Amino acid sequence: MSVGAPTVRASRLPDSDRLFGVFTVGATGLLLVTFVLIPLWAILKNSFVTPEGIGLDNFARYFADARFITVVGNTFEVGISVTLTTLVLAYGFAYAIQRTCMPFKGVLRIIALLPVFSPSLVQALGLQFLLGRNGFVNRTFGTEIDIYGFWGIFISDAVYAFPHAFLILSTALAVADARLYESAETLGAGPWRIFRTVTLPGTRYGIASAAFVVFTIVITDFGNPVVIGGNYSVLAVEIYNQVSGQANFAMGAVIGVLLLLPAALAVTGEKWIARRQFASLTSQSVPLVPRPNPARDIAWFAYSVLVALAILSLVAIVIYASFVRLWPYNLSFSLRHYEFDVQNGIQPLWTSISVAIVTALLAIVFVTGAAYANHAFPMRASRILYFLAILPAAVPGMVLGLGYILAFNTPGQPVYLIYDTILIIAVCNVYHYHAQGFLLATTNIKQISSTFDEASATLGATKLRTVWRVTLPMIWPTVLAVGVFFFMRAMVTLSAVIFLITPSTQLAAVSVLYLDDRGALNQAAAFAVCIMATVVAFLVLTQLALRLAGIRGVNLVR
Repeated sequence: MSVGAPTVRASRLPDSDRLFGVFTVGATGLLLVTFVLIPLWAILKNSFVTPEGIGLDNFARYFADARFITVVGNTFEVGISVTLTTLVLAYGFAYAIQRTCMPFKGVLRIIALLPVFSPSLVQALGLQFLLGRNGFVNRTFGTEIDIYGFWGIFISDAVYAFPHAFLILSTALAVADARLYESAETLGAGPWRIFRTVTLPGTRYGIASAAFVVFTIVITDFGNPVVIGGNYSVLAVEIYNQVSGQANFAMGAVIGVLLLLPAALAVTGEKWIARRQFASLTSQSVPLVPRPNPARDIAWFAYSVLVALAILSLVAIVIYASFVRLWPYNLSFSLRHYEFDVQNGIQPLWTSISVAIVTALLAIVFVTGAAYANHAFPMRASRILYFLAILPAAVPGMVLGLGYILAFNTPGQPVYLIYDTILIIAVCNVYHYHAQGFLLATTNIKQISSTFDEASATLGATKLRTVWRVTLPMIWPTVLAVGVFFFMRAMVTLSAVIFLITPSTQLAAVSVLYLDDRGALNQAAAFAVCIMATVVAFLVLTQLALRLAGIRGVNLVR
């Protein structure tokens, strides 16, 4: 058997191993059906439920409303414009990082990733402090900039989606064959022509993947539009208004189905592009190494600094506002907002940390378990398991959260036992981000040669013992990275949990939303700073623990 080939077929396994495989695949599949398929079915079913029975009346009523055309048009206007703008900005930034010799690349890279460490609405909150009616710019220069509406959503979502596009494009630009560039220069091509004929075509799959990812993020984002959208409504906010504002679950389900369709198409397109991508480097390739060019490096450094300052300004002003007595009337230094003299006090932050820890632990077991089951037991059911495992990538967070309400808020069923607890929130987080963690773990597990399993089987060890004694010790850095990823996402996520919280399980990200909604901007800023500080501190402490243990080279931020 060749190295890296799938492990022994399930039909050839000993009885105990075959039983273990059936149990692992079956248990993983049952969880995915329960917490992904059933909520989606509840959304679809309720979208057709009307007072008169089952039918298309809900869709007909919503489509007949003139507001429907406006909201859908707004959603696609924001989605397309932000996607195009973010691609251009992120491509330039990634090019500067990967293809030039400019200084301070590490610092600029960290600044570009700052939005990942905060809830999406932090960008909108920063815009309020910077360009709002009582923002820094308007009060300093006497201007009357109105940032609420399209432009507010546009800017905040562009900043929010920027790091996601940057990571994909940076990977696409990280490798290239130097021989192509040498040939182009020999033929007399100038820098611009080389860029158009060599660089762009070589990264076209990365560009397409980034476009689909950014578009999905933007049209499903809830935090920024609800904070700074004003009267400019989009589908994600419309779901919130229908469910939380009017308790109209049927209409919320209709909008959920409408939001699900473009998100699913975008994710499908991204996967199709990824399958068509080819290797940029072969065994005969010569890796491209950037050469110093003072004029070029200075120009790209200036561009990167401008982009980084735009991102940093939104985060920095939120931090600054959390330390002033009363924005914008009394800017004297104060720690009063960190006393959390608000309803529930600081409890939402501790609840968020608890939820994040539970999410990380559940993800380590469920997500890596799904990846191992799909790889180690290639039975027919594994194909269905793979589909279910990556399906959540196409499901917007608000749609999944609404599905949990419709599917599980019924006394008498097993899942109802954990309803209104932090456990249901943690489970929702796990399956909201299940696809990303699953693909990360699967990629690593596939790198382990099947000869280890064969040797273990030859020595008489069962599959379960092999997993415990051989597989886990080899993949534990990836298992840890999965846990860290889910901790980070659980701390900052908003859309997936907005419908599941109760007064006793309120989260810090939701507190930022509620405080902003009632005009307590300083307290909202303080909560946002605490969330960001918690995520950064967790990453730093985890990395330090790894170094103290003598482990280096583990990338905890994917």
